[in-house]
Amino acid sequence: MKTKQILFALAMGIVSHLSVNASEIVAATLILEAGGEYALGSMEAVNEVIRNRAAKRKLTPRQVCLQRKQFSCWNSGNIDQLLAKAKAHPRFSEAMVIVNGAATNYTGGADHYHADYCNPYWASSMEKTCVIGKHIFYK
Repeated sequence: MKTKQILFALAMGIVSHLSVNASEIVAATLILEAGGEYALGSMEAVNEVIRNRAAKRKLTPRQVCLQRKQFSCWNSGNIDQLLAKAKAHPRFSEAMVIVNGAATNYTGGADHYHADYCNPYWASSMEKTCVIGKHIFYK
């Protein structure tokens, strides 16, 4: 199966028995989206958005992470390369602890965010909940 087919199958929940570990996909998302930030709660906040979207959309956290155009870090579709990059990051074990740990609430229930250097079309229609590091959070 080609990478794009795997990405689609995972995102749609069609394939759940692949060797891609769900916790590792979520942890990789935390690293690729906020691993370079050291503001208190930066990776936890991304994890909150993933959990909140999963609950709201009735999807698994892995499905949320791999949904098309939801987290820019996955837009290339090269799961294997991106996962390897994230696993090599010095904070990957910290990200795994966050993913497998207790829920936090740094964002006040946010289910969206963007970097502070962009202005997505949807931001004006949502309630801003907080700013953590270089990310602005909304619900």
